[in-house]
Amino acid sequence: MNDLPRIQALRCFITVAREGTVSRAATLLHLTQPAVSLQLKGLEESTGLQLFNRTPGGFTLTEAGAALLPLAHRTVSASADFRTAADSLRESLRGTLRVGTILDPESIRLGPFVRTLATSSKKTEVFLRYGMTENILAQIGRGELDVGYYIDATPAEFLTSGMLSERTIDDGKFQLMALARFDYRVIAPREWSGKVLGKGWADLADLPWIGTPHDSAQRRLLDDVFRPMGSSPKRVAFADQEETMIDLVEGGNGLGLARDSVLDRVTSKRNVVIADKVALTCDLGFACLTSRRHEPMIAQAFSAMQAVWDLKPAGVAPAPIEAARSRKSARR
Repeated sequence: MNDLPRIQALRCFITVAREGTVSRAATLLHLTQPAVSLQLKGLEESTGLQLFNRTPGGFTLTEAGAALLPLAHRTVSASADFRTAADSLRESLRGTLRVGTILDPESIRLGPFVRTLATSSKKTEVFLRYGMTENILAQIGRGELDVGYYIDATPAEFLTSGMLSERTIDDGKFQLMALARFDYRVIAPREWSGKVLGKGWADLADLPWIGTPHDSAQRRLLDDVFRPMGSSPKRVAFADQEETMIDLVEGGNGLGLARDSVLDRVTSKRNVVIADKVALTCDLGFACLTSRRHEPMIAQAFSAMQAVWDLKPAGVAPAPIEAARSRKSARR
């Protein structure tokens, strides 16, 4: 026997055996009759066996052909399985990752993260969707995003240790890897200094606030502070961009929250004051469904994020979040 038969020849063999004629087999295989006949001839020559009896009524299997037919079926099936496995492996090697982003790209190190994935051995294609924190998490929960950035209040047990680590949130539904720790500080019009300096949250509860959209981290964080007091911030205006919110605060409309990374810029150039007795300590995190944490693509994304933020799997001391120099949009 010469080289192993080609898969196409085995398909012709199987189809002619089933249909009984070359013409019907050719139609089903989308080949010409001479092409099918040539495949059968080559198969018989390579095996050194006559596989069919040619009769005026069509083709019937010889004893050798009947013995080889089940093996031909298994070989063709194995070839299909091989192709399916190869296609699946190729897709896994060049996968697609849907990422939800927040804040400005520079402060969350989005560029280095995407570049790390794009230049890895798996050459992951990254699709970005910009939104607000709560909406990003909801889309991860619905399977519309694979991973995303998320801002969460730092748990009390991590405040004293100063360590960053992975944890579950939302009753274990989501896995969150803390990337960096920062404070939201309360800012007020400078002429309100007497109303905010030396004051606690209870003192600030009755003052007007600049609100943020329902899906923002700021709204959730403030509600979590005031809810135990039986109150809620008195929101007199709403802004979904950081510059707009600062403008409204500076104009004497109410209090607002600002990340500590932008405070130097805000206080040195704007007519605002920072409340000195209150702060909201938060973690900038990277989240996914807990049930998907160890999927190859998502595990690769978490590893890439650890590298970008210079984190160790067991947790490290927090790295500061740098303020973007030119990006004005700051939806949270």
